[in-house]
Amino acid sequence: MQPVFRPIGKRLLLTCTVLGLLLLAVLLFGAAMGSSSRTAPAIIDLLRDFCQGDSTRTTIIYKIRLPRVLLAALTGATLSLGGLVFQVLLRNPLADPYILGISGGAAVGAITGMLFGIALFPGLTATAFAGSMITLAIVILLSSGVKTGRGDSLLLAGVMMNAFAGALIMFLISILQTNQLQHILFWLMGDLSMADATGLSLAVLILPCYVVIFVLSRPMNLLLTGQEAAASLGINVKKISLILLITSTFMISLVVCLSGLVGFVGLVIPHILRLTLGSDNRLLVPASILGGATYLVFCDMLARTVSAGGELPVGIITALIGAPIFIALLWRSRQ
Repeated sequence: MQPVFRPIGKRLLLTCTVLGLLLLAVLLFGAAMGSSSRTAPAIIDLLRDFCQGDSTRTTIIYKIRLPRVLLAALTGATLSLGGLVFQVLLRNPLADPYILGISGGAAVGAITGMLFGIALFPGLTATAFAGSMITLAIVILLSSGVKTGRGDSLLLAGVMMNAFAGALIMFLISILQTNQLQHILFWLMGDLSMADATGLSLAVLILPCYVVIFVLSRPMNLLLTGQEAAASLGINVKKISLILLITSTFMISLVVCLSGLVGFVGLVIPHILRLTLGSDNRLLVPASILGGATYLVFCDMLARTVSAGGELPVGIITALIGAPIFIALLWRSRQ
């Protein structure tokens, strides 16, 4: 029997409106707050200085803080959406690009490109994409044919590949030039401080990926019923799965080049949204984009303001939040 797809127009509009307003609010806070202004009245100062034409303040906002919060939003949206896609395709709520080693594979590819001194686009993006696709292929190959549960074998293969990618990264770092070392180390922990217009221009490649995944959100619902059931309902399972895998891996590799390794976003946000909104991917896809963007902008704001001694890499904040959630979900799945 073909599954019933209820109309979601009103719920979609309400969800996007609420999450969109929340995203605008954190973007405003993120642009207003920094190392020199860490309280809510900073927004009032921002608006007053903007109206008065304070050139120094305007330069800080438009050249430093605004590109950073926009990159945080782009990275959060992409990682969250990528996590949702992997959870659907692998039918595992614990699937996440970071945990499965996809982000680590992209980082290996990107660092390899840095060793050869190639440009961000298309050089680094191509090597990062190749690294992530190779890692994904190995994870799927290792997890297939294993007699233990599908979820356990995927997690085991992903953790193993993540560790192997980490070892490769350490090896590559050891042969890098000294003047590149500090930048690479911060980048590996999730660094948004190097955001600029050049990097943000890659959004023209990432945004179409959002559209492709949203268009395929209805087939994604059918894939949740299982490959055989989806095929019986007229879905070309191999074609849809391949498009989703390539699209999500490509956009994740792009944001890894820009932001480094930011973990657990693709685990935390889709899970929270699924508990709140249900399992309809027609609703979860746009919600994951807006929710992931909001979450990472908020985490980056914490990273810039929580320490009096200087800013922290945003990857540390997301790991501190996401790792306990992952452990709780893993424990719950074994009950």
